[in-house]
Amino acid sequence: MNRRTLLATAALGLGLAFGTAASAQGMDKVKACFVYVGPIGDLGWTYQHHQGALAVQEEFGDKVEIAYQENVPEGADAERVLTQMALSGCNIIFTTSFGYMDPTNNVAAKFPDIKFEHATGYKREHPNVSTYNARFYEGRAVQGHIAGKMTKTNKIGYIGSFPIPEVVMGINSYYLHAKKVNPDVELSVVWAFTWFDPAKEADSAKALIDQGVDVIAAHTDSTAPLAEAAKTNGAVIGFGQASDMADYKPSPRVASIIDNWNPYYIKRVGALLDGTYEQIDSWAGIPEGEVEIGEITDAVPADVKAEAEAMRDAIAAGSYHPFTGPINKQDGSAWLAEGAVAPDGDLLGMNFFVEGITGDIPK
Repeated sequence: MNRRTLLATAALGLGLAFGTAASAQGMDKVKACFVYVGPIGDLGWTYQHHQGALAVQEEFGDKVEIAYQENVPEGADAERVLTQMALSGCNIIFTTSFGYMDPTNNVAAKFPDIKFEHATGYKREHPNVSTYNARFYEGRAVQGHIAGKMTKTNKIGYIGSFPIPEVVMGINSYYLHAKKVNPDVELSVVWAFTWFDPAKEADSAKALIDQGVDVIAAHTDSTAPLAEAAKTNGAVIGFGQASDMADYKPSPRVASIIDNWNPYYIKRVGALLDGTYEQIDSWAGIPEGEVEIGEITDAVPADVKAEAEAMRDAIAAGSYHPFTGPINKQDGSAWLAEGAVAPDGDLLGMNFFVEGITGDIPK
């Protein structure tokens, strides 16, 4: 269920190309297959992965055949689907949900000549398994700045999917950057315990609005939170998540985090075609173009928009890291000293809120 969990152990392999030799020779044609946890029409997580698959097709034309399956539950069903894909002639299979981690490795062991790519996981038990993810917390920093500047009630909200490190680091980044520009800001977190369930996401948004929250960020996949915000006649704003969610521009959707998987998918399929493919663990973000900030609309004041874009550009240039000290943990204990930058291992295993956030992380 915890689709995008990243544990501290993953840090051991970050950014490394492992000892597996690249493919001895290229291929004339590649069948690239994708396994999705939700529908391609969710306008969120799965939609954006499918846009990456379509980008591969456009990039390579008849050199690539694309196949995919939607709404594949995590667990035994995933292993069955992956086996069927392997038997159908797929040369590379992208498994786009954390809960596919063990099924991916299990099936990879049986098909050593097929490449498997697992999104957001950390297990690479076989030389034909690679892992990849994106640094979404970078986008949360930009959203937090906008939230802190634009809230009128000083109450901002966050809809969490599951209490896993990736989600927790996003909450922390969002809050820290809201607090920097608005010391009076308070954050409320509602846990939806789902990745894609529009009804639950809508209920979560309603709960936040009932608490007086007027800016909502979400780490779930549907547009339901924005739909709820739209009912407030401008009193509540929010952000697109995973995809641009442009239907809600210029408000309540005032900006978005876009997961741009296109560069990664094109690079990996291209490497299989040209014979340079090797096992990797990738964690890219704004600098690499895998995390994008969607259009900041005119609903955001010009000075706030300029500041948010400047932060985005500083992250892209490598001159600013969203987790730069001093930062304390929720209990007041020191975490990062003045000027210190969070190690990737701390982020990948993050299981604490930062100082100033109330409430507990569910166990």
